[in-house]
Amino acid sequence: MKAIWNDKIIASSDDIEMVEGNAYFPEADVNKEYLRPGDTHTTCPWKGIASYYDVEVNGQINKDAAWYYPNPSEKAKNIKNRIAFWNGVIITK
Repeated sequence: MKAIWNDKIIASSDDIEMVEGNAYFPEADVNKEYLRPGDTHTTCPWKGIASYYDVEVNGQINKDAAWYYPNPSEKAKNIKNRIAFWNGVIITK
């Protein structure tokens, strides 16, 4: 699968974990040059606290378009060290 925004491949991997319809890419398969740490955090009752990245391509910023769980709950341990995308980032096979 690939995550694409502004015609750039942000992530590409065959090792995807699907959770609640979201594709979680291994950190190693994400082009971190396009990610900027954000200060947004949300809480999921069963996964834990999520942290966010802004996605930046060619000077355009997509705020909070990527998220991850730095310390997921035991029930969500399969998404440890993985990043998911939304907010206009296209996920393709």
